[in-house]
Amino acid sequence: MPNIESRMQAAFLPGNSTVEMKEVEVPTPGPGEVLVRTKSSTICGSDIRAIYREHLGKGPEAYQNKVAGHEPCGQIVLNGANTKRFSKGDRVIIYHISGCGVCNDCRRGYMISCSSPSRAAYGWQRDGGMAPYILADEKDCVLLPDELSYTDGAQIACGFGTVYEGLEKIGICGNDQVLVVGLGPVGLAALMLAKALGATKLVGVDTVEERCRIAKDLGLADAVLVSGPDTHKKAIELSDGAKGYERTVDCSGHTLGRQLCIRATRQWGKMVMIGEGGTVEFNPSPDIIHDQITIYGSWVTNIWRMEELVERIVRWKIHPEDLVTHRFTLDDCDKAYALMDQGKCGKVAVVFDEEIK
Repeated sequence: MPNIESRMQAAFLPGNSTVEMKEVEVPTPGPGEVLVRTKSSTICGSDIRAIYREHLGKGPEAYQNKVAGHEPCGQIVLNGANTKRFSKGDRVIIYHISGCGVCNDCRRGYMISCSSPSRAAYGWQRDGGMAPYILADEKDCVLLPDELSYTDGAQIACGFGTVYEGLEKIGICGNDQVLVVGLGPVGLAALMLAKALGATKLVGVDTVEERCRIAKDLGLADAVLVSGPDTHKKAIELSDGAKGYERTVDCSGHTLGRQLCIRATRQWGKMVMIGEGGTVEFNPSPDIIHDQITIYGSWVTNIWRMEELVERIVRWKIHPEDLVTHRFTLDDCDKAYALMDQGKCGKVAVVFDEEIK
């Protein structure tokens, strides 16, 4: 491979709240594959929950001792045989699950739901983006326009794509007040996208004061509440006419956050659960049935919708990168994961060939 190193340092997650750096070979792309030089790779909360602290994942979340990182973005430096769309020099986001390509879910673009034994998620069952190079299937690539940075693209690779799918399911327009519970990176993305979609009022809730401050400082919400015993009452009072919210979004993954969303949803309203893990308890008749509430579950997104999101983000003139509060080099990857694990920051990025801000 001309002008490309033969070996590189890469980050692995042994499952004891540490990062292990190993030297590995730079892969060579085969038919239908591209070699991407990583430019930015952000850290997802799912990596912390199911891999970094302890290897808890089963099935699609089973970590197979691969190079970490499923939110990569970079530039193609080498094409394998029989590639059809992307070329050397193209800037690309990598959709982070590589499906079989021929099952019903893959044909719909939902590689996340592929049940084939050949399904492999980047950073979980195949090597991910915490290394200078990443081998990707061409079919998993989404073009990154020049108007967006590589860190914008890394955010879209998972977090923003996941949020956009959920918001599209419940539908958001200028008629809607929106409550977002859980203001980690996914919740912050929900506020940013709901605002771009035209929501008339945005209210955010989190238990962590630092996260509430980030939402407030970035001007993402009309009001932000630090969760307490009277949060439901305060949230309802903030809605017009104290009638609740037409649309609510749970990004907390916690029963209390989900209960707040359900009970703060206005009559005939819609709620979506995006946050992974945890449980939820509710009373069907008073909480859902009598108010005719619809609850959706949403898992990642499909690849055509990710392409649509990229186009709309450019049109809306917003930058997912604005939610990144800390940047690290690969050499300091351990510090990046440790900070993300604390849960008191915005998005954390590991950047390559970009200025550390």
